[in-house]
Amino acid sequence: QVQLVESGGGLVQPGGSLGLSCAASVSIPRLSAMAWYRQAPGNEREWVATIFDSGLRSYADSVKGRFTISRGAAKSTVYLQMNSLRPEDTAVYYCAARSNGRASYNYWGQGTQVTVSS
Repeated sequence: QVQLVESGGGLVQPGGSLGLSCAASVSIPRLSAMAWYRQAPGNEREWVATIFDSGLRSYADSVKGRFTISRGAAKSTVYLQMNSLRPEDTAVYYCAARSNGRASYNYWGQGTQVTVSS
């Protein structure tokens, strides 16, 4: 059973930075994309950023210019560097992975809490 495990969440002050990591329990071959999503209390899960196997990256407008998604040398690893954090970035952050040929993400992590507060 493949698992994605996130780490790096925590409490940070507004304007601060935090880095999230996500690694698969075993290497997942032929991934077309990895992504980060987030879910704030009372809200639906929303997409944050995606990195494709080609290296192309895409970001939600709300995080563009502040967050950076990257992949590790181990292809089943993905990172999210978050800078200039705002209280509205508070959420549980989830990583996801999508196998080649899939239309939707078929691997999900359990989530890590990020709280931005003074």
